[in-house]
Parts: sequence; C-alpha cells; structure tokens
Amino acid sequence: MSRKNRVPLGDRVAVAAERALAARQFVSATDILIGIGWLDPGAVERWQRGQVGCLEEVVQIDPPRILEAMQLFQSWATETGLIASPTAYVDRTPQRRELRFSRSGDPGIEASYRTHWVSPELSEKKRERLVAKASRAPELVVIQPLNTEWTCHRCGGTGDLLMMEPPGPACLRCVGLDDLEFLPAGDALLTRRVKAKCTRYAVVVRFSRTRGRYERQGLLVEPRALADAR
Repeated sequence: MSRKNRVPLGDRVAVAAERALAARQFVSATDILIGIGWLDPGAVERWQRGQVGCLEEVVQIDPPRILEAMQLFQSWATETGLIASPTAYVDRTPQRRELRFSRSGDPGIEASYRTHWVSPELSEKKRERLVAKASRAPELVVIQPLNTEWTCHRCGGTGDLLMMEPPGPACLRCVGLDDLEFLPAGDALLTRRVKAKCTRYAVVVRFSRTRGRYERQGLLVEPRALADAR
C-alpha cells in the first residue's frame, strides 16, 4: 500500500476502539493493539502466562509508534466521553504477579496501559460489575504436553501435566498444584458446582495439531470440593 493511500493511525485506532466498545461496553489498550494488527492474541496469552517480560516485547512495531497509538487512544476515549477505570492485571501463575506492559516500566505509562475506558451509558451498578469482572485474576492454565519427555526446569522431574514459566516448563509439585485432582470435561453441571466450591483450580489444556490451538480437557480441582459437589 502506498503512503498516499495508507489509512491514518488515528482512524485505525478509532475503528478498533469503536468495535471493542460495541462488543463489550469498554475498551482497553490491548483491544487497540490487537485491533490495528500490531499484537497477536497468542502473544497476549504468552504474556499472561508469564512467558514474556512485558507486553511491548511482543508488539510488532517500534516503541515510538506504540506510544503514538496509545496517546491517540486516550484522546479518542476522552473526546468520546468514556469513563476511565484503573484495572488490575496479574499473570496466570499461582504467584499472581503483576503484569508489566512497557519496556521502561514507567509508572505513568503502566497506568495508561492498565486503564480501561467504560461506556457512560451503563448504570453505576453495571459499571461496577464490569470493572470487578475485568479486574478478576485470570484462570490458571496447566498444559497436558504432547511431548512426554519434558523436564521440569526447577527440579529436573517430569509428569503428565506442566505449567509454563519464563525459564521453561515446571511440574505441578514445584508450582504447588500437585494436591489437585483432575476432573475431565464433559459434565458442565458438575464442573460449575466444583468451581463454585474451589478456592483453587486450574484449567487443563492440550494442543490440537489438526486445529492449531489449545483445547480444554478439564480442570484440576480440590479433592474435597469435588467430593462435596458429587
């Protein structure tokens, strides 16, 4: 595409923001970066699992352009009359570490990334529910590996399931989930009951080569919660 025919970045940001707002009644920085084609959703998942140091490492554009897009997004949100809502972002590990967005780690930049912009058309109660849901810690994800000859980077052991960490795969004992029991997918009612009784649980996924994506296999749940639900 020639420079003459290229769509201005401000217009691209506005389109991405409008689509996200229409779909969810709020819009975030990641919605914009994904919407304008600079960020792959799969990379966001790796970042959420703690496998990426900061989000900007996987954004496919130079930092000055990222900053420009974020400034355009904030201007659009302010002009549209959206309500700023600071939102918590923690990773998908048992430690629930705070996720980092920027390479610099500057508090002002981090706060800008963490801010969701909510529709003013929602009632106060609906806004509160939306904010609470967005700030909820993401589900822990455990992988059922296709390669059974993997090694835990912490203890050198192995197992049927693993959790990915920045240095590599870790066994359930090392991440503190080895006391949980596997509940296969298939019984939606039982799954809902167990989740409601669990203080800890993790989603078990396995990569499908035919579909090219991870698919849910079941849950790791607390044995007592499973017994009570049954």
